[in-house]
Amino acid sequence: MADSQVTIKLTSDEALVLSHWLEKLEMTELSRVGDDPAGWAPIHGIAGTLDKTLPGLFAPDYDQRLEAARQRLRPED
Repeated sequence: MADSQVTIKLTSDEALVLSHWLEKLEMTELSRVGDDPAGWAPIHGIAGTLDKTLPGLFAPDYDQRLEAARQRLRPED
C-alpha cells in the first residue's frame, strides 16, 4: 500500500482556484492549524504540481483569470 498512488482530477478552473487558495494558506497563520508537519508534505506536493501544470500563473492577466474561474465555480443561487 505504501507505493500506491492516488490520482486527483481537476478542471482548469478548479486547479487555478485551488492553487491560489493553497498559496494563501501556506503564507498565513492558517499554516499553523496542522499539528503534524507530515500533513504539509502532501499539500506542498499538490501545490508544486499545480504550479508546474498551470501556464497562466505568471500571466499579466492572472487576477482576471482567477476571478473568472471563481465566478464559474460559484454555485448559482
